[in-house]
Amino acid sequence: MNGIRHFLLALQFFTRVPVTGPLAAWVGFSPQMLRASAAHLPGIGWLVGGVAALVFVGVGMGLPGVAGALAAALLSTVATVMLTGAFHEDGLADVADGLGGSADRDRALEIMKDSRIGAFGAIALVLALGLKCALLAVLAGRGLQTVAIAIVGAHVLSRLMPLFLIRWLPYVGDSGASKAKPLADAISGGALVTALVWTVPAVALLLCAHDAAHVGAAVLAAVLAAGWMARLFLRRLQGFTGDGLGATQQVCELAIYLALAWRA
Repeated sequence: MNGIRHFLLALQFFTRVPVTGPLAAWVGFSPQMLRASAAHLPGIGWLVGGVAALVFVGVGMGLPGVAGALAAALLSTVATVMLTGAFHEDGLADVADGLGGSADRDRALEIMKDSRIGAFGAIALVLALGLKCALLAVLAGRGLQTVAIAIVGAHVLSRLMPLFLIRWLPYVGDSGASKAKPLADAISGGALVTALVWTVPAVALLLCAHDAAHVGAAVLAAVLAAGWMARLFLRRLQGFTGDGLGATQQVCELAIYLALAWRA
C-alpha cells in the first residue's frame, strides 16, 4: 500500500491530475514520502506518454499527410503540457535563463528563481518544442503505432535520467524555499531499482516497434544527454536544482526522439 501512496503522491506533485479529498487524506504527505515518490517518476511517464500517444493517434487518423502529422505532434505536446502544468518545460526555461543570463554561479541561481521568463528561456522553449514536434512528425512517417510507442517510451525513459543526477550530484537550490527539496535528497538504491522496474517494460515496448539498433541508440542518447547535463550543472553550478531536473528530462526526451528518428 505504501507503493500506491507514493505513486499517487508523485501523480499529485508532477501532474495536474487531481488527487484531492478523501483520496489525498489517505495518501498523506511527509518529506520522506515525497522523497520516496521520486522512484515512481518513470511511472508518471507511462501516464503522460500514454495520453500524448492517444492524442497523436487520434489526430493522425483524422488528418493524414505531413501537415496532419505536424498537427498531431503539436496537439499531443499541448496535451502533455496541460497534463503536467508545463512542469519540466518551466525547468528548461529557468535553466536557460540562468545559465545564459550570467556566467556567475550565484547570479545564475538567482535568475533561475525568478518566475518571469527571459529571452534565453523563451528561445529554449521555442527551439525545444519545435524540435519535438518536427521529430514526432518524422516518426509519424513510419506509422502511427511506431510514433505512439516512441512517445510512451521517451516519456518513461527520459524521466528515469534525472534520478541519477539526484543520486550523484549535490543539491544547490534554495533549500528553505523549494517545495521540491525532499526530492533532491540523495535517492536510495532501492528507489532506483523501482524506477528501473517502471522503465524496463518501456524499453521492451520500444523494441516491438523499432529495431534494436535504434532502441540501443535511444537509450545511449538518453544516458549521454543526462551525462552532459550533469557535467554542465557541476561545472556551472557545482550541483543541481529542481529546475535542472526538469531541464534534464526535456533534453533527454529530445535525444531519444532524435535517435529513434535518425535514418539508419
